[in-house]
Amino acid sequence: MTSVRVTDLVKDYSIRTGLKRTRLRAVDHVSLELTPGRTVALVGESGSGKSTIAKILTRMETPSSGTVDVRLDDGTAVARSRYRREVQMVFQDPFASLNPFHSIEHHIARPLRIHKRTTTAEETRERVLEMLERVNLTPAANIAPRRPHELSGGQRQRVAIARALAPGAQVLIADEPVSMLDVSIRLGVLNLLGRLQREDALAVLYITHDLATARHFSDEIVVLYRGRVVERGPSDAVILDPHHEYTKLLALAAPDPERPGRVTSSDPVDRETIDNSTCYDHFTGSWQEAGVPAAARAAAP
Repeated sequence: MTSVRVTDLVKDYSIRTGLKRTRLRAVDHVSLELTPGRTVALVGESGSGKSTIAKILTRMETPSSGTVDVRLDDGTAVARSRYRREVQMVFQDPFASLNPFHSIEHHIARPLRIHKRTTTAEETRERVLEMLERVNLTPAANIAPRRPHELSGGQRQRVAIARALAPGAQVLIADEPVSMLDVSIRLGVLNLLGRLQREDALAVLYITHDLATARHFSDEIVVLYRGRVVERGPSDAVILDPHHEYTKLLALAAPDPERPGRVTSSDPVDRETIDNSTCYDHFTGSWQEAGVPAAARAAAP
């Protein structure tokens, strides 16, 4: 089993406007921990820095500062090719994440061969069929030779999940995995992820802007606003007792099944007045300064 400790993650981008360059801080001293068998939901609107954190965790981006420490049960640090085997990502768009020119079998067999999980063609095919059955794509022998365009959106996302787990990943980064699927099949995909997590004791980072699915699927919620963590705590505590103004705004935007078609509040919100310099921690029951190193927060009175 594998755990991930993210400490003071910072990501700056340089933006050029004419002859001038400015700095955009997409992620500002974000810290979180992913442990086996638990799901952390990273919640926030588009542009809050969620996907940037996911790309850093999967090494598609390099952080400006901060550390990402991935370790096995015995404390051994995970690095290089082993890192890519242990940490895998399920992308948001199942239509774009699968190559339309290759079969479903090819998509799952490739990571098995790259990470040397199988040695012969027969063993690889058996493993591919096993992975398809694990994500409820049956009969697997009929699904394997198909191309992605022959499957539904939900089926394609299940293929993407099987591909991510094929190399033996223990940390799964799910970047809005159901946002592009029909509402009727979202719960099925989330329940599938939940079952796979329990079976393999996966550490999962679930990235979403939907508080309802975050509460359903996660153990802990971390709310991100303009690159900073503004609230964190157990899922029920964050959803039922939000403290930060931004979390309350997200809660108001979530649909209420008991009041279909109605808006909870019609009062306009001036987003520019929302402060992201403080963070409420439900674990400690206190407010902390956001956007500063963890050591500085710990030393604060």
